Amino acid sequence: MKLKRTHTCGELNLSHTGQKVVLNGWVDNWRDHGGIIFIDLRDRYGKTQVVFYPENADIYATAKKLRSEYVIAVKGEVQARPPEAVNPNLSTGEIEVRVEALELLNVSQVPPFEIKDYVDASEDLRLRYRYLDLRRPKLQRNILLRHRLAQFTRQFFDQEGFVEIETPFLTKSTPEGARDFLVPSRLHRGKFYALPQSPQTYKQILMVSGFDKYFQIVKCFRDEDLRKDRQPEFTQIDIEMSFVDEDDVMGVVERYIQQLFKQLFDEDIPIPFPRIPYHEAMERFGSDKPDLRFGLELNEVTPLFSNTAFNVFASVVKAKGYIGALVVPQASSYSRKQIEQLGKYIESLGGKGLAHVKFMNGQLEGGISKFLSADEHQALKTQLSLKDDALILMVADTHREFAQTLLGSLRLRLAEELDLIDKSVKKFHWVVDFPLLEYDEEEQRYVARHHPFTSPKLEDINKLESQPEEVRARAYDLIFNGNEIAGGSIRIHTREMQEKMFRLLKIEPDEAERKFGFLMEAFQYGAPPHGGIAFGFDRLVMLIADTPSIRDVIAFPKTASAVGLMENTPSEVDPQQLKELGISIENK
Repeated sequence: MKLKRTHTCGELNLSHTGQKVVLNGWVDNWRDHGGIIFIDLRDRYGKTQVVFYPENADIYATAKKLRSEYVIAVKGEVQARPPEAVNPNLSTGEIEVRVEALELLNVSQVPPFEIKDYVDASEDLRLRYRYLDLRRPKLQRNILLRHRLAQFTRQFFDQEGFVEIETPFLTKSTPEGARDFLVPSRLHRGKFYALPQSPQTYKQILMVSGFDKYFQIVKCFRDEDLRKDRQPEFTQIDIEMSFVDEDDVMGVVERYIQQLFKQLFDEDIPIPFPRIPYHEAMERFGSDKPDLRFGLELNEVTPLFSNTAFNVFASVVKAKGYIGALVVPQASSYSRKQIEQLGKYIESLGGKGLAHVKFMNGQLEGGISKFLSADEHQALKTQLSLKDDALILMVADTHREFAQTLLGSLRLRLAEELDLIDKSVKKFHWVVDFPLLEYDEEEQRYVARHHPFTSPKLEDINKLESQPEEVRARAYDLIFNGNEIAGGSIRIHTREMQEKMFRLLKIEPDEAERKFGFLMEAFQYGAPPHGGIAFGFDRLVMLIADTPSIRDVIAFPKTASAVGLMENTPSEVDPQQLKELGISIENK
């Protein structure tokens, strides 16, 4: 390579006029205007227009052969564009480079899709050619944003006195949620490592070790079914602190978010963030991660139907279930077909159906109105403060939280359909006071709502054995515009309490010793009170970048079926490798 770049393709402006420069990059556009060839040269910094004139016959002849994605180096003089040719959409739009030397560094086949921000190509095709997809300015901006967030994170926590410590990737299998990814050992045949679902036990061990402020930007691994915001390997900002309570952990996180948005985007985020107890979040929004950018809150109407003749509601009331309603403005804007589609949506989520009435001209009509008494009509109007025309949508179920969750999902769908969400608003809040445990009907036992190391509220400890379902956790989730971006808790730090928790979860002592014996042993050597939190780093970047999929902010993501299309993973391995590991494949 003879022509080494002196400037990037996003750097030049009128102040460089008259200077001789060398640019390297990819051919983005090629245009022949009356014998003069114009090329937009692109690198990750931007684009610069370079111009070839026919006076230099050799260079001009080579330029005519250039095509999209060819890699070239050009040398020339920076000159101002004519006023009518200025491109205000480019940072370099006031200048161009008159080429006097050209070096062809590499050619390219015709790409399977255009290297443009808004490309008409399937995601599978873009993942198959990810190295081309990553040339697109939009994805490059996302990856650069991720870089900036990572750099800011390290600077912030360093200034707060945290120590970045790496924890092992080859660790012990302790499945208590998603499946582990297992790694067979060649040196210890028949035994396996596991890739960590999180560094949970290691960061607690670090607290016992006396490193009172730890953080890490760390890869985690879960073998689970995927969605648009899930990957088998993902990244967390992992944080743990000693001698703290909930306010300390939440306080440092609030400062992190506030300074992040101020330094990177010059936006003022007020702190402290509001705190909403879990049960209030479910009662008002039908979600443990409610979106507060709009209203449309849930209304419980169960007591209104204590003596109803409407059999569907009567059976729910008898079973001490839940009936909830959403009041949707402008009843006339919803047709019968649209309401039926909302009902099918509820059924797709596992609900039994959707009841409705319309409030128009001061009266309830349509839907189930004919099955309700005059007193129930009046009670609904009073309870829901009905004044203007509205559509009332109701869900009933014997399981309270399930019915609330159905209404919460419907609330979000309606907000999108009715354009109720101000996308420019940023709403942060905490959800706190989660239940410590929930009962698993299939396993016939209590399971940890978060994980088995979460401490119960001190004032609820006396209920652990008598009323375990009423015990609250010292846990907290950070919600950003209806998305959980971080979750954590104050941990159990004594062996006695941890053993009590394991008994509640019906984890036998030998199983607890086998999986967590090293942590239990550490608790016997002066473990300090401690707590922490973990951010979903990929999700945080996705939300700030305002992109719909987590795959848009990861350089080399897997598909929804956990396949790497570019490198073709997972793949078969050499039989000799399996033999060395003592593994045979069973074909079914």
